[in-house]
Amino acid sequence: MSASMHSARLQQRGFTLIEIMVVVVILGILAAVVVPKIMNRPDDARITKAKQDIRVIESALNLYKLDNFYYPSTQQGLEALVAPPQGDPPAKNWKSGGYLQKPPTDPWGNPYQYLQPGTKGEFDLFSLGSDNKPGGEGAAGDIGNWDIGS
Repeated sequence: MSASMHSARLQQRGFTLIEIMVVVVILGILAAVVVPKIMNRPDDARITKAKQDIRVIESALNLYKLDNFYYPSTQQGLEALVAPPQGDPPAKNWKSGGYLQKPPTDPWGNPYQYLQPGTKGEFDLFSLGSDNKPGGEGAAGDIGNWDIGS
């Protein structure tokens, strides 16, 4: 094989600038379509986690009520599920070891909010969402036991 034929074959092996640009444009279009959908997933996962946490805390609160005949007061708060509460109503049959291992925090690192009596039921249990402020929509909005049912 001559040197000129060998160099002609080497020139045909590479991609042209237009082929590379077409691939870059296609990747750009795919990124524009896919990235916004993927970027919302962390918030969706946190919302799902908050709803699961609320169900678990609700179960612990119901067990507390079975043992003590009352839900903890707003002042006693969710700490009453971890350590024996002080004040009224008294927790005469508080379960040794508690109802939860540690005080619950939402997926954004903030404490869950608890009101008893609640404005929407026997008690309100909720996360203030990603903005840690009352109200809002989406991941920034409140996620409460009134939204998820029992």
